[in-house]
Amino acid sequence: MRYIISGKNIDVTESLKTAVYEKIGKLERYFTPDTEIHVTLSVEKDRQKIEVTIPVKGSIIRAEEVSNDMYVSIDLVEEVIERQLRKYKNKLTNHKHASFNFKKAFIEDNHEEDEAIKIVKTKRFAIKPMDAEEACIQMELLGHNFYVFRNANTNEVNVVYKRKGNTYGLIEPEF
Repeated sequence: MRYIISGKNIDVTESLKTAVYEKIGKLERYFTPDTEIHVTLSVEKDRQKIEVTIPVKGSIIRAEEVSNDMYVSIDLVEEVIERQLRKYKNKLTNHKHASFNFKKAFIEDNHEEDEAIKIVKTKRFAIKPMDAEEACIQMELLGHNFYVFRNANTNEVNVVYKRKGNTYGLIEPEF
């Protein structure tokens, strides 16, 4: 696997890199050698955060963990990704175009049971054109963590969502 390691508000020391290689390296049994692993280490006050993103064709596998010790965060994130891979293996590998990122032994292993995703509720609603700020206000009024709206400027469907620290994010489609 090819690692791309970066840091925000932290110097990525050789010992941190070694910890990443050792812990995240356990995932090598699932992926082909040419799979890229993007690792971002960051520090905010007492929060030591690691974000791991693994782009596989057609999907993205992503996990983040926060603790007061970066080495603990690194340990935790590897477990989360491994759990995701086992849980969604059939869905990831059923897309034939995505399976080339995974080792053949992982794809052919049938020991893990696949949990079916059940959609239990469907909502239909009219999408009113508005700007992102108005969508954030609507989201707050509804008490939701995200809000889907038609952007009045671009006429595209967008999503605003709450982030940590009382900030907001905007998702715009890219075709």
